[in-house]
This record gives sequence, structure tokens and C-alpha cells, in this order.
Amino acid sequence: MRIVFIGTGEIGVPTLRALQKSEHELGRVVTQPDKPVGREQKITAPPIKKALIAGGPNAGPAQTLQPARIKDREAIDQIRALAPDVIVVMAYGQILPRAVLEIPKIACLNLHASLLPRWRGAAPIQAAIAAGDREAGMTVMYMDEGLDTGDILLQRKIDISPSETGATLHDRLAQIAPEALLESLRLLAAGNAPRIPQDQALATYAPKLNREAGRLNWNESVEAIERKIRAYNPWPGAFTEFSGRNLKIFAASIVDLRGKPGEILRKDRELVVATSDRALSLTDVQLEGKRRMSAAEFLRGRTLSS
Repeated sequence: MRIVFIGTGEIGVPTLRALQKSEHELGRVVTQPDKPVGREQKITAPPIKKALIAGGPNAGPAQTLQPARIKDREAIDQIRALAPDVIVVMAYGQILPRAVLEIPKIACLNLHASLLPRWRGAAPIQAAIAAGDREAGMTVMYMDEGLDTGDILLQRKIDISPSETGATLHDRLAQIAPEALLESLRLLAAGNAPRIPQDQALATYAPKLNREAGRLNWNESVEAIERKIRAYNPWPGAFTEFSGRNLKIFAASIVDLRGKPGEILRKDRELVVATSDRALSLTDVQLEGKRRMSAAEFLRGRTLSS
């Protein structure tokens, strides 16, 4: 089958590479425009384009389309001219208009990093960890004009470990996505792909996160805060205010101590902060403007007030 891949984020790279190695014909790849990144605002290609460049001279940037808005007429016409049998979408970052959804001869599929209908939206990975879910997964669905509301073709599940972070779950889901897609394409080619409507009553939503979402509230339970620290590592990053600067927290462990929420209970070789019930020992931190370090390194030579 002739495939057009539409995606931007790093999570889609293994799936793109699997398509390149498959028996399917991969047409041009649609991704977001190059954008300024970091403090120096260096113009940087999105991960999908970087993966194509790394694939060699015949798989470079000439293979990409990078419209500013996929709903623009020129972008729609360019995709239609590719005459795809199937469009595959994964972590693109823009909503596809009906005019694009209607282009492929067979189907427009989306790979979404949750077990739909749970965690529709932009941040399903972080939401699953923060909520204490025991399972996560990859859903292949038929796209419609709603937000992750299309019928399900298939799902692949994995367990969420007690030490799972946003980074590790992202990478694990990225690795199971290629098999899920290739099996979906096999079912479509055979004409026996299932189409299972989502149960709308079970739907939950994971909105797009910004940096402020990582600010910790010490009035919450110790379990909720510990899960957020793991879920928001590396993005948007869990943090609290310390001496007028943000202290980013990458890892913490629960300890059976109690105090006023936000109170520093230990400050010698451990940095222990009270929550609404117990406390957290912050083990891996980074003060704004400084390098990342262990709590023991952070506390060395530093006098803290309780």
C-alpha cells in the first residue's frame, strides 16, 4: 500500500523507520516546519525530519512537506497529489481537517499513546502516570474530526512500573507502536480490520501541558506528588520555589515523616519535605541556573531554614 506519514514528535521515529523497511511504499512525509529551539533560538528540524536526514541521501529533507498549517489549500492539494491508500498520523501537533481525512483510498489512521477512550488529548503519557494508572498502551484508530474520538482498530497494552517516568514510558510506547501499525495495515490489506466504537462514557481528557503545570502543591498527598514528579520528568518538569528560584525535582522517594505541608523536615544530607500526609525525600534536583545534582551535593555547604 502507498502510505503518507504525518508526524512531528520523537515518539513517531521508530514507526517511521519501520515503514521505511516494510513492504509498503512510503510517500512523502508531512511534518511541522523547522522552529527556533532553546536559549539561543537555533532553527531546528523536528525529530521526524532529522530521522529522514539520518536515513541517507535518498531519504532526506526533500522527502518532507512542512506546511505552516495543514488546513491550507496548498498543503491539502500537495497531500492529495500523493494519492495515498492510507495516511498514518502520529504526534503531529495539528488537527487534520476533513479535506485531509477524506484523501486516502482506504483509511486515515492515528497512533495515540493511550488506551482510548482513556486519556484523549495532548499529554496522555504524563496523565496516565500522574493518575496512578497500572496500564498504558498504543491505540490505532480511524481518524474523524473529533479529538481522539475515532473508532478503534487495535490496541497494544503495557504495564506501568512503580518507577516509571514520562521519559521511560514515552520510549517504551514508541517501541510497541511499529508492530501495532504494521499489524493494522495487514488487517486493512486483508479487508478484515475491526472497527470498534469508543465508549464515550469512559472518556477522560489529558490537556496540553505548560511549564506551570509542573509546579508542585505540597498540600496534596505524598503519592500524588511523587507520581507527578515521575510523570513530568522530563517535561514539563516538576518544581518548587526555593530561595526565590525554581528548584526542579527529577526524583523523590516517600518517607514516613510528618509536618506542615512544604516544611523542610531534614536538611543535612537529605532534603525531606512534608506533604499533606507524609513526606518526600528529594533525591535528584536542579536549582535554576545550576547543574543537575543529587540532594547531598545540593545541600553541601548550604544553610537551609525550616
